[in-house]
Amino acid sequence: MVTDEDVEILLNDLLELYGYDFTEYSRASIKRRINRLFLIDRFPSIAEFRYKLISDADYLRRIVEEITVNVTEMFRDPMFYRAIREDVLPVLATHPFIRIWHAGCSTGEEVYSMAIILKEANLLHKSLLYATDINPLVLEKLKKGIFPLRHIKQYSENYIAAGGKQDFSDYYTAKYDLAKFDESLGRRVISSTHNLVSDRSFNEFQLIMCRNVLIYFDKELQDKTFTLFDESLEKYGYLALGSKENIKFSVIANKYIQLDNKEKIWRKIL
Repeated sequence: MVTDEDVEILLNDLLELYGYDFTEYSRASIKRRINRLFLIDRFPSIAEFRYKLISDADYLRRIVEEITVNVTEMFRDPMFYRAIREDVLPVLATHPFIRIWHAGCSTGEEVYSMAIILKEANLLHKSLLYATDINPLVLEKLKKGIFPLRHIKQYSENYIAAGGKQDFSDYYTAKYDLAKFDESLGRRVISSTHNLVSDRSFNEFQLIMCRNVLIYFDKELQDKTFTLFDESLEKYGYLALGSKENIKFSVIANKYIQLDNKEKIWRKIL
């Protein structure tokens, strides 16, 4: 098993050799994920694990993916998407152009979910969705717009619960064991690598979505990220987080009001 000291050594290797800074991520989460790799790949010692990290670029990508990729699905937490559809989009519709940032977008299921509800609100044509992640591999998956067909039943159920207006199958073409989503959805998406730890604000948005990412950060990095989001959000814009995330005790808390007590969506008022 990997010890706390081993984790610090590995994090230092990732930073010094490759520029990946995970030093402010939650140690419990990182240790759990590194231990998982250590056991699955059956390393006899931490020294061999470390040698593999240093000498094998493919294994480096595997480690980065293990640390950064979060489990996601289309229309995850359907009531959240219903709130976006009913409470946020009518306000965004008043803007001549809509910019949405999906920070830590992973493989893009939530990006395509947003594109679908924008299309159904007749807003997709005047929207741009900026999808960013630290991991370039997940962005390649996002660009393809292809997801496993075995997940589609769950996605379809989520879509209906989220207030979907069409037949969900209208949005994808099934081929073998894959579902390829309509290219009209992906055309409004700009994807790019972006590191929430070290990169700066790059635009101004009316809506920022960062769901189930901050739970893996320590308090200091959460506050740093909230400040970045605040700098990137227009006044009266919206910030949307995951169900276990909150800005209540953060450095930006007094500048925002929560839309309701159920969904984690805040509006910037100062």
